[in-house]
Amino acid sequence: QVQLQETGPGLVKPSQTLSLTCTVSGASITSDDHAWSWIRQPPGKGLEWIGYINYSGSTYYSPSLKSRTSIARDTSKRQFTLQLMSVTPEDTAVYFCARANMATVLMDYWGKGTLVTVSS
Repeated sequence: QVQLQETGPGLVKPSQTLSLTCTVSGASITSDDHAWSWIRQPPGKGLEWIGYINYSGSTYYSPSLKSRTSIARDTSKRQFTLQLMSVTPEDTAVYFCARANMATVLMDYWGKGTLVTVSS
C-alpha cells in the first residue's frame, strides 16, 4: 500500500520560506512511471498544482510559482521536499503531496494534507 505523509511547520511568517517534507512508503520515488507532486488548496478555493519531481530528479513547476519554488528529493529516505520562498498570507493553504501516474497524468495516491498558515 502506497502512503504519503506531509510534515512541516504549521505557521510561517511573511517573507520567510515555507518548507515541507513528504515521506513515501510502499513505493520507490525513482520508479520511472511516476512523478511526485505538490498541490495546495487555499481556504475556500480550488486545488492548485505547484510542481513535481520525476523519477530522474527533473523538476517542473507551475509558471505562476516557478520563481519562488524548489522541489528536491532524498532517495535514501524516500522523501521529497517543497520550499516556497518569500511567502505572503496568500500562500496560506492546505498543502498536499501526491504521486502522479505518468501514463494517465492523474494523481493516484495522496497524503492527507497539512495546513500552513502565513501570518505574523
